[in-house]
Amino acid sequence: MPQSPTTRTSRKGATRFLNVEEPFRFFKGGLIPRLDIAFETWGELNADRSNASLVMTGLSPSAHAASSEENPEDGWWEPMIGPGKPIDTRSNFIICVNSLGSCKGSTGPASINPETGKQYRLSFPDLTIQDIAAAGKLVLDALGIEQLRCLIGPSMGGMSGLALMRQQPDIARHFLAISTAARAEPFAIAIRSLQRETIVRDPHWQDGAYTNEDWPETGMRLARKLGMISYRSGSEWRTRFGRQPQRRYSPRLFGMHFAVESYLENAARKFIRDFDPCSYLYLSQAMDLYDFAEGYPDLIKAFEPLQLQSAKIIGVETDVLWPPHQQREICQGLSAYGVDCDPQMLPSVQGHDAFLVDYARFCPAIGDYFAKIK
Repeated sequence: MPQSPTTRTSRKGATRFLNVEEPFRFFKGGLIPRLDIAFETWGELNADRSNASLVMTGLSPSAHAASSEENPEDGWWEPMIGPGKPIDTRSNFIICVNSLGSCKGSTGPASINPETGKQYRLSFPDLTIQDIAAAGKLVLDALGIEQLRCLIGPSMGGMSGLALMRQQPDIARHFLAISTAARAEPFAIAIRSLQRETIVRDPHWQDGAYTNEDWPETGMRLARKLGMISYRSGSEWRTRFGRQPQRRYSPRLFGMHFAVESYLENAARKFIRDFDPCSYLYLSQAMDLYDFAEGYPDLIKAFEPLQLQSAKIIGVETDVLWPPHQQREICQGLSAYGVDCDPQMLPSVQGHDAFLVDYARFCPAIGDYFAKIK
């Protein structure tokens, strides 16, 4: 594996780590003395290193997108990646990188600062989507991959993919963007702003000095509920829950009476301790601040430098967080400069989360695209 004298790789089961033993400088200033980037791979890299595709993730997933011999546990995109699956690992070498700033293996606010021996927390530098892209590029460099067959970006990962192509316009021959956007719109900003506020207003937040014994659970629980409301759709819940009563939790004054309420509560409780509050805040804010058109007169013009052969842009008709017109904007920008761009808006009722659950629609759409790109 080609590496510089300041990098090495280590492994813990299926998860590999790029250990960078030199300072990492952030896009908005600030640095950390070293970093680790967690990633996993599937398939075999061919001799000329031309069959690699990179998956950049949404806000909360780890690098474990699919099962492997080293880790047979299902990944967060299990039906999509593997032998004979839409992203077929018999002919593709797939890399999934856990985002810089996360708490799922890559360095982030929950990591230990080697200079102090304590967690970074709020001393972690301002994080941007550009930083996440740059960290992903370090993994490609370490693997000796100069150009990707396909850059894959669902949700926040699509933003990270766009940022990576701004940094190196010829980094990929093809681009698969899913339920993503070139910049956040007011509705998404408003939702994420409220999520952040519920966390920092929790008295257990303590200006980022919370402990494992004194965790801002209420803030994280409410933030997750707000997120779930924006990730799914009213039409799904109308048919899935209707006005069914809930029987999971004990009734109390002004408590939960309906099935949709217990659904949100159950989802929130599973998330509370599964994700670090500081990491959540940093990554959430990075999405709101990102604008692919920054430095250009308009959004269309920002796509001019990209050197793609083709792109597949998939959206979902019921997605209120990253609505279909934002995926069409990306395709319009790419098409304006001769990129063969195929926009496809799927009629799923499952909103933004459809790419994680509605495999009956997403598997054929993604499989067809991978079958025709070189």
